[in-house]
Amino acid sequence: MDLTASGRFTSEAGHRVHVQVPVSRAEALLAEVLRHTDLKWGDYDRVHFAAAPGVQGFRSLPGGRNPATAEGVTVECTELSFFLPDRPGLLKAVLHGLYHAHPYEEPVIFVTPATRTLHVRGQDEDNPNRFWNRPTEDWVPPLG
Repeated sequence: MDLTASGRFTSEAGHRVHVQVPVSRAEALLAEVLRHTDLKWGDYDRVHFAAAPGVQGFRSLPGGRNPATAEGVTVECTELSFFLPDRPGLLKAVLHGLYHAHPYEEPVIFVTPATRTLHVRGQDEDNPNRFWNRPTEDWVPPLG
């Protein structure tokens, strides 16, 4: 399917990475990702998503660094996700960095092929839904 048929946006192939991490370690993990890539998305960088804290559950089995547990354990976690474009060695470098910085023996990381869209600059500038054509909302960074 040709995603660029409208001329409103282009598309780029890559990977979507999701990694679950205890809330207390999320910033350090993101900093490690940023050592390898700026997470650029059009006119922005450091573009990522951190899901509201949730609960990750597991039970330790014999043979790992943690002692085996009879019952399940829960940890307050967040899930960081971001897009990596197809660039030679980038995915491998980021995954190695995640394994290095993650506190778990067995980090929960999902990597999925993905296509992202990027706006074509100058299109749709007068759209009344764009933040610059509306009263300033609290999520819009201050000008200057």
